[in-house]
Amino acid sequence: MADDHVRCTYNDVHKLIAKASERIQSEFKPDVIVAIGGGGFFPARVMRTFLKDPSTKRNIPIQAIGLSLYESLPDTTEEQLGNMVVRTQWLGPPNNLLGRRALIVDEVDDSRTTLHYAVTELKKDVEMALLDLPESQRDAARTKFAIFVVHNKLKPKSGALPSDIPYYAGAEVDDVWLDYPWEMKDIDEHDRLAALAQK
Repeated sequence: MADDHVRCTYNDVHKLIAKASERIQSEFKPDVIVAIGGGGFFPARVMRTFLKDPSTKRNIPIQAIGLSLYESLPDTTEEQLGNMVVRTQWLGPPNNLLGRRALIVDEVDDSRTTLHYAVTELKKDVEMALLDLPESQRDAARTKFAIFVVHNKLKPKSGALPSDIPYYAGAEVDDVWLDYPWEMKDIDEHDRLAALAQK
């Protein structure tokens, strides 16, 4: 079955995350993960395994935000699909992120629209929460952000990311259609097709 899909297996994704986590741990040292749902949930959970503090054996907490760009949701219009980010779930009080080193995780950086939205809105929330602190404490409490995606598509992006935010990708790929295992109903067929493509 020849098509233009690239099928990623759980093992493929796991290994990309394992490799990237070493660099993330040495350069950024996150103490909280912000998963962008739905695609960022599985990668965030795997990333947490590799970022566990070896001295304390403590897991890094995962916070979740729900953003949708391509998914048809109640009250979304045809014009919004693929063009407008819809917020379906957000963090609680933004002061939960103050003073933290937050790693934002998603499965793929395609148009960069979702990542741009997430970073912009999270930074805005943090800046609002900082206003509740005395000015002398704000710099120390300012959240530091970094981004991890399993795959970065090598193509022009619609959104931009601040240059001061570290960016990590498990792999750089051409502009191809990526099928992730957590999207599949028939995982055996997905894995069979992925194996065939490797031959």
